[in-house]
Amino acid sequence: MKAFTDLYIALDETTKTNEKIEAITAYFRQVPSKDAAWAVFFLTGRKPKQLIQAPKLAAWASDEAGVPYWMFDNCYDAVGDLAETMALLLPHNNLESERSLSAWVEDTLLPLRTVPEQEQKRIMVAAWNEMNEWQRFIWNKLITGAFRVGVSQRLVIRALELFSGVDSQVIAHRLMGSWQPTPQFFESLVSKDTSESDVSRPYPFFLAYQLDEGPEQLGLIDEWQIEWKWDGIRAQVVRRAGEVFIWTRGEELVTHRYPEIVEAAMLLPDGTVLDGEILPWKEADVMPFAQLQLRIGRKEVTKKLLAEVPVILMCYDLLESEGKDGRELPLAKRREMLTNLLMGIANVPRSDSGFAQLTIAGGVPSCQRVSSQLRISPTVQAATWNDLRQQRERSRSLNVEGLMLKRLASPYRVGRQRGDWWKWKVNPHTMDAVLIYAQPGSGKRASLYTDYTFGVWDDGKLVPIAKAYSGLTDEEIRKVDEFVRQNTVDKFGPVRVVKPSLVFELAFEGIQRSSRHKSGIAVRFPRMHRWRTDKPPEEADTLQSVSALLQ
Repeated sequence: MKAFTDLYIALDETTKTNEKIEAITAYFRQVPSKDAAWAVFFLTGRKPKQLIQAPKLAAWASDEAGVPYWMFDNCYDAVGDLAETMALLLPHNNLESERSLSAWVEDTLLPLRTVPEQEQKRIMVAAWNEMNEWQRFIWNKLITGAFRVGVSQRLVIRALELFSGVDSQVIAHRLMGSWQPTPQFFESLVSKDTSESDVSRPYPFFLAYQLDEGPEQLGLIDEWQIEWKWDGIRAQVVRRAGEVFIWTRGEELVTHRYPEIVEAAMLLPDGTVLDGEILPWKEADVMPFAQLQLRIGRKEVTKKLLAEVPVILMCYDLLESEGKDGRELPLAKRREMLTNLLMGIANVPRSDSGFAQLTIAGGVPSCQRVSSQLRISPTVQAATWNDLRQQRERSRSLNVEGLMLKRLASPYRVGRQRGDWWKWKVNPHTMDAVLIYAQPGSGKRASLYTDYTFGVWDDGKLVPIAKAYSGLTDEEIRKVDEFVRQNTVDKFGPVRVVKPSLVFELAFEGIQRSSRHKSGIAVRFPRMHRWRTDKPPEEADTLQSVSALLQ
């Protein structure tokens, strides 16, 4: 735990990328594989399910600190972070636990799941008494599932590459999918032997950057493949060893939720990986994303739901064919192969790269046609960038978010990288709404009110319409925080009700009716576009004007 705590402090005290990479690399060189595996687990954002409910932890820490709960609650309100509040209030000691990270997690943290509440409390108090303040803070973060430090998965991968000498793309691929933080896993993660196979493992997704200026800066239009930007769930369909696996971009295995895609993918040859978008699709048209949400999170998909919200995979790319990784081939070639594959072509002579080249034999498909649940994302044709601007204006009428621009010569890269793939979205919907509730943020914003609820007018009253926490500058956040503290009219736990004075223009991507929301409306991806200091609250939008956007 000492080494992991020292690593956390080193990462927290610098904003320089190279220093962070050096600190993580030094940690891997210092600790055994079993500790390194758990460090990778936590640093890449994975976490065990929350083992103990927050109110119980707060009550136990309050008892151990010898402070009344109302005082603990006030401290929590001021600090804004439960793990930090507990670490600060617990009795000070000069101890420093020498037990390793893996020992703490495997012998103490994970067994908390299976013991009664009184035993949980005894274990937690004993753990706190064995640690210093910093170790308690990190332990509390691990217990609450709120562990975060300023590193991305890409940065961890770069440190692993520096530590092991294994190419970062290989490491990124090995980190995809389901894995357990064992010594064997870490050793395979940094092994120079690339012959390992995991039949279910997807590839790291290639992500596009937002195009904020016009596309003219990209050069000639005929160097680009242009597609609609579909609004669904990005996914990879993996067909290997006689099985099908469906992975989302968030590395969630969702095979059981989409049986119609599984059935279609069983017609693909073994060793095939498709990249695409899961879309709700009925008859000849895409359905709103809200319909797809009806299937997200369902443990069982009923026949009724399958009939009401059928789905397809809109295929973008072919990443693997006959077990060969084809990501280094140019997009134009991968697109040709994808088209041939989904048209049901059987003749597969190999190219010099070893990646299967699917071609028409005699002009006649010679194998069973793949199901209509696997479709190729259509390209958008335009002679000039100005023509494409006009095409983009059709986006909302087609239930798409805009356009995707992909360089025809581009390989399939790892993560979000500039230059080859761009998303050119249509301008978002907007509305003017009034700030009505605020609560503290998390992490470095834990002491500031940064998470806001906004309302619009309905029959002379403000009705909650959206929550947002992004879009303001640091200076604006400080000003809003000061306003919240000076204009609180009521409190509900960490939430403050504020005087309805501040108006913000909110941007959002979609709108739908919702029986779960008091306003009857739900908006998608709301964020603060600008602070309307020029507008009094009485001039904010009404529920009726926002509802008109449903049309």
